[in-house]
Order: sequence, then structure tokens, then C-alpha cells
Amino acid sequence: MATASTLDIRDFINTRALSTRQWMLVLLCFFIVAVDGMDVAIMGFIAPSIIAEWNISRPAFGLVMGAAPIGLAVGALVAGSSSDWWGRRKVLLGSVLGFGVCTLLTAYAHNTTEMALLRFLTGLGLGAAMPNTTTLLSEYVPERRRAFLVATMFTGFNLGSAMVGFMAAALIPVHGWQSVLIVGGLLPLVLLPVLFFFLPESARFMVARNYPADPIRKVLARVCQTQLDYVKAFVSGEAEVKTRQPIAVLFQPGYALKTITLWTTYFMGLLVIYLTTSWLPTMMKDAGMSIDRAANVTAMFQLGGTVGALCVGWLMDKTSPNRVIAAAYLLGAVALVAMGLNGLMSASIVLMVVMVGFFLSGAQTGLNGFAPGCYPTVARATGVSWMLGIGRLGSILGSSIGGLLLSQGWGFEGIFSALAVPAVLAGIAILVNRSSRK
Repeated sequence: MATASTLDIRDFINTRALSTRQWMLVLLCFFIVAVDGMDVAIMGFIAPSIIAEWNISRPAFGLVMGAAPIGLAVGALVAGSSSDWWGRRKVLLGSVLGFGVCTLLTAYAHNTTEMALLRFLTGLGLGAAMPNTTTLLSEYVPERRRAFLVATMFTGFNLGSAMVGFMAAALIPVHGWQSVLIVGGLLPLVLLPVLFFFLPESARFMVARNYPADPIRKVLARVCQTQLDYVKAFVSGEAEVKTRQPIAVLFQPGYALKTITLWTTYFMGLLVIYLTTSWLPTMMKDAGMSIDRAANVTAMFQLGGTVGALCVGWLMDKTSPNRVIAAAYLLGAVALVAMGLNGLMSASIVLMVVMVGFFLSGAQTGLNGFAPGCYPTVARATGVSWMLGIGRLGSILGSSIGGLLLSQGWGFEGIFSALAVPAVLAGIAILVNRSSRK
């Protein structure tokens, strides 16, 4: 039974206002996600220059383009269990160091084989960063504000992806494509010392792993900027689990349905998003739209997604998060059908793209804020990272089947009307998730 000298960390954080150090943690996680987004997107901006300089075909360069997504999936799957054993801080520092160094080394690759290997290794680090920033931040912010703050953190991904585009436009004509990779690798390495000194370990992880009270007291007092000398013991306010093996927790009674529905929702969501963003510019160009116009219209998906993420996150903190996410997916399905029926050259195409991005990307980001609360601390990073890893398979499938559908004669209307089906399935799955119990 808890006494005056025993502190429940979950209740303690939930009942307090955010301290300056907690806001700093939000900012640090935002920066990690921003450099992550930058290095994920970097190859798309420099690929035309590499293809021209090395005089290779686009299919030959496909090996390089596909290496990072595979690394991302593997990195996400491995990073969760590692984080639940070794700690969020250690894995995050290692991931930032890893993708920074590998991006830097990619600038000195001599052929597509070397570059593909380095991009795979870069993907391992990138895949490890996202689930651990999500997990660490969710364990240090009040649950009443968690969805919105995690969504805010994830807007850093869009910012980083956009930044690298402007950076490539400025650097490539003067210094060549290698300079973009050099800067893209140096930025996370410059961030690394700041993370080393200011990024805390999760106090809830330390409790779950039976750390002594002194180091827990020290880190929690520093992050929450309060005096905790009176506390002699710490608890995490969670139900006991039957096993200490993180991956096994995901399939225990009470968690198995959550796990399957989260995987289904994330997989379906990324399938739709990646097929849309990967092939929409090509379809627009084939329909007679100029390249710059197609790029600008597609960019509106990211703009809509950024605003949608903040709106969905805010609503999730106010009402049932499952219903909010499900509604966003279902409205996204409606927007997909409407965009397909209106056609590529309609006057409303920009609005349609914005609405699809608003609902679908907003729902997907909202899911990142929702997932950490589905698992106990001992398996939280594993649960989040496996959801992201399985979802990456959806992104790979979405990126690949777009070309297949186009080659089989599918048109714009048919493809985007069909995409409404996985969007609806994502909405149904997250509603089913609501019926599960911890």
C-alpha cells in the first residue's frame, strides 16, 4: 500500500503542469524527429543528380531507394525491445549517432551497392529514432495533453522533409549532391552533444526495471523541476504483467487485440499515404500537368497533414481517441473517393489533396500519440516500434503497387476510389481496438 514516502510517477506527472524541462524535452524530441524526417526524405531530392552523374538507369537506382525503407522497418522492429531492455535514452543516442554517421558516409559512396548498404544502415538508425521519441515523450507528459504534444512533435518530420528540399535546391547547383548528404549527416551529429547532456532517461522505465530509488529521484526531480527528497520509493501505477519479456506482453490477454488492431490500422494507413504521395505526381504529370505544378499540388498533402495532426491530437485529448482517429480515417476515405471522382484537372484538386492529407495523415499521426497508452512501461517501446515496423510494410507495399496498378491500366479515379477501402478498414480496426481491455 502506498505511503506518504511512496510516489506514483504516473499520477505525479498527470496532476502537474509542464515544467520548463518537460517543454525542453518536447523540443528535443521535435528536433530528433526533424533530422529523422530530413534524412528519410534526402534521397528523393538528390536522386536525379546522382542518376545523371553516374549515368545509370532509374531501375538500377531503385536498389538504393528501396534500401532505407527496409532498414526503417528492421530498425523499428529491433529498437523497441532494445529500448525496453536498455533504456530509451541509450537507444535514442545510438540511433541519432548511427543515422548521422551513415548519412555522412553516403556522400562518399562510389557505386550503387555501397550507397544501398549505407542507406540500409541509415534506415536502421532512422527506424529506431521514431518509436523511442514517441515512447520517451509520452512517459513524461500528462496523459490529458499527450496526444496533442506527440502530434506537435511529429510535425517536425514534415518540417525536416521540407527543409531538405530547400537545402538541396540551394546546395546542389553550387556544391553538388554530396554536399546535401554531408549537411544532412552533420546536423544530427551537432544535435548529439545537446541530447547527451539534456535528454533524460524515462523514470517510468527505471521503475519498471527496478532501478534504485536514488537515480529515479534524481532524474524525475530534474525533469519536473521539483524537490523529491521525501520520496523513498517509486511506483508506476500500472497493472502487473505476467512476463518481463517485452515482445510476449504484446500477445498476452488484454493486449493481443490491441496489438493486432494497431498493426492493422497503421499498415492500412501507411499503404494509402505512401501510394498517394509516391504516385500522385506521376499521375499528374501523365495527365499533362507541369512537373513544378504537380510537385506543388502534392506538397499540399503535407500541409494538410500537419494541420490535421494538430487538430486530431487536440480532439483526442478532449474526447474518445479511438472515435476521433476512426472518424478521421473514414472522412479520409470519403475525401479519396471525392478526389477520384473530381479528376486530376478539376479546379478543386488542390482542396481535395489538402483534405485527404488533413484526415489521413492527421489520423496516422494521432495513432502515434495513441499507441503508447495501450501498453505497460515494460513493453511500451516494443509495442510502439512493432506497430511502426509492421506499418512500414504497408508503406513499402503502397509505394510498389502504385506502379503495378498504373501498368495494368488503372486510372486516377479507379486507384483513389479503391484506396478508400484500406482507409475504411483502418477506421474499423481502431474502433475494434476500443473494445479491448488492459
